[in-house]
Amino acid sequence: PPCAFVFPSYLPGYRMQHEKMHVKHRGHEAMHAEMVLILIATLVIAQIVLVQWKQRHCRSYNMVTLVQMWVVPLYFTVKLYWWRFLSTWGMFSVITSYIIFRATRKPLSGRTPRIKTEDSMDFGVVLLFYGLYYGVMGRDFAEICSDYMASTIGICVPE
Repeated sequence: PPCAFVFPSYLPGYRMQHEKMHVKHRGHEAMHAEMVLILIATLVIAQIVLVQWKQRHCRSYNMVTLVQMWVVPLYFTVKLYWWRFLSTWGMFSVITSYIIFRATRKPLSGRTPRIKTEDSMDFGVVLLFYGLYYGVMGRDFAEICSDYMASTIGICVPE
């Protein structure tokens, strides 16, 4: 079937080249539909396998997913040069490693940090609000400074 797109008339031979491409790839629609069905089936089967794994072997599931959530961002931060995230990831890793080290010693020392899950969640919520607070404050200060600098060099800033 002819393509429904409007072809630019200023490109010589574009319509002919486009028609050749359609003729060359005729009949691939069924293959694309099959690929989509395979993708959906794979996702459903993988979800079933993950749920079964979690139900039957909870400790190994938790360990593997935790390690993946810890290591996979490291790969992307190095690949994409996100050094700020890498530095916070490193600080988190050092602090967590210290806590894990102290918590796994036998006999348990009196210097072992006493951390409950509620304390960790509270700390995370506090950091979230600090991030929002400092983000908004930084934006407002940047706006005030840019207005001041614009007025200093003579650029009128409309209100």
